[in-house]
Amino acid sequence: MNEAAALPAVLRALPPGYRAIVVDNGSTDDSPEVAAALGAKVVHEPRRGYGAAVHTGLLSASSDIVCFLDADGSLDPRELPPLVSAVAGGAGLAAGRRIPAGRGVWPWHARVGNLLLAGLLRRRGVRVHDIAPVRAARREELIALGITDRAFGYPLELLLKVGRAGWIVAEFDVAYHPRAAGTRSKVSGSLRGTLRAVRDMGKALHA
Repeated sequence: MNEAAALPAVLRALPPGYRAIVVDNGSTDDSPEVAAALGAKVVHEPRRGYGAAVHTGLLSASSDIVCFLDADGSLDPRELPPLVSAVAGGAGLAAGRRIPAGRGVWPWHARVGNLLLAGLLRRRGVRVHDIAPVRAARREELIALGITDRAFGYPLELLLKVGRAGWIVAEFDVAYHPRAAGTRSKVSGSLRGTLRAVRDMGKALHA
């Protein structure tokens, strides 16, 4: 949603052989047009919400292994191949653990919320240190998990169901860069956004 300023760099960084699906979640800028011009398959999801957009992208994919990456420029698609290799080698889920590339990249309120949620996940046996904004898994197996959250709780519900299903989880450090200029985070861009995300994830924890 509204990532037109970030999309050119993100899509041009895709490794050879990777095909992009960009889910437009009600953008008011020209994100869909920018993505299409750069060769991405553009899918429109009118229902607002991170989970709604991600799940629509999952259903629209056709490859065996699928990857998910925020389109704001904070994460580099060139770091995806090791995650895909881990899934091809037997991991159920490969997840990125964000390592800030500089000071001020990750606002304190967003980092604290992430630490809290990751700690709760580890107490439930899911050995991760991040709530996986970048991840890879097999498409059919993800669909079979039956994830129902369509808001910010989607990644947490995914990880909880991965843990219950006994999947092998491989975690990789990935560089976390500043967002592209001209874009604003729906979560870490404000304390309100972070609190809303934590609220949605809290519902997932108690579902």
